Amino acid sequence: MVEHKGTLYGVSVGPGDPELMTLQAVRRLQMCPVIAAPQTKSGQMLALEIAQGAVDLSEKTIVPLQFPMTRDASVLQTAHAAAAESLRRYLDAGQDVAVLNLGDVSVYATFGYLQQQLQPLGYTTVMLAGVPSFCAAAARLNQSLTSGMEQPLTIVPGRVAEKVLEHPGSKVLMKTGRQLPQTLEKLAAHGRLGQSAMVCNCGLPQEEVWPDLSQYDPARPAGYFATILVKE
Repeated sequence: MVEHKGTLYGVSVGPGDPELMTLQAVRRLQMCPVIAAPQTKSGQMLALEIAQGAVDLSEKTIVPLQFPMTRDASVLQTAHAAAAESLRRYLDAGQDVAVLNLGDVSVYATFGYLQQQLQPLGYTTVMLAGVPSFCAAAARLNQSLTSGMEQPLTIVPGRVAEKVLEHPGSKVLMKTGRQLPQTLEKLAAHGRLGQSAMVCNCGLPQEEVWPDLSQYDPARPAGYFATILVKE
């Protein structure tokens, strides 16, 4: 008799507004008995809070996942292995597990780390697409990301902004909050502040929209979830 294992689903919940979750995501969360989501040191589970705005999860098993905010490869590897191991007990029991991811599950998402750990061990994983933060931010600003089919679009973390500012086309600088003063300096040095806009905490109650970053005070904190759009 072949032992049945559960499937690991990476479920995109969008950037903040529960109404941006897909019908596919909602149905999958309704069907999965186990819901896993990243948890911060303070205990906040933002992806879970967003999902709860669209789906009743009161009868689900909730599994917090710890992903430390560090670039130390050894620390990250240990955390990823521990997170994957915490889910194996449910998968081995034949239960499907939905792992919640902010934005889209394929863009700078924690789900990929779990895939790397569990797929080689024979577990089935499935990714459910969602609305990435930069698309929601562009819609919130009421502007397109690109200006024609020939214009490229570059998407990078904010900390490497200077490497792409001279590239052709529009740029998306993701998760720029922690490096915002330095990022604004780089945009100013390249003459791009007036062409840049920012949305902080898109779709969340504390959302802020800045259509022109030349008007932004660099000393003002923006928070971790800050997305900058730089138009050509």
